[in-house]
Amino acid sequence: MKIVSVAVSKKKGTRKKIVDEAILVQDHGIEGDAHAGPWHRQVSFLAAESIENARSQGLEVTFGDFAENIATSGIDWQKIPLGTQLRLGDHVRVEVTQIGKECHTRCAIYYKAGDCIMPKEGIFARVLEGGKIRPGDIIAIEGES
Repeated sequence: MKIVSVAVSKKKGTRKKIVDEAILVQDHGIEGDAHAGPWHRQVSFLAAESIENARSQGLEVTFGDFAENIATSGIDWQKIPLGTQLRLGDHVRVEVTQIGKECHTRCAIYYKAGDCIMPKEGIFARVLEGGKIRPGDIIAIEGES
């Protein structure tokens, strides 16, 4: 299980821009990201396999297009229970707080991509321990070896 891409945006409801690395701040989220703050959805995750599946259905999408902060490989997010703690890289620790979300309106992502998979397949977490992450970092479920 690993991080495939990291992305941030200045505004909510928009595609995110891919970055080489990001700083996660305890009880806040990703430094410089519009979704960071004192709430339960500080960081969003989406499986790279979900993005690839959307691509295979004809959508012209890539990492960051669904407003996910972190795209991952090797994790079935639908099988990760709420409250699960994950280690990202060497130092960052997050706790899964929400699986999926309700979209009240069709955002810019829906209109540009033709669909949005975050409400069904994305997960959200809060930052327990901050630090730096980058693509290629390993993800581990705390308590598992």
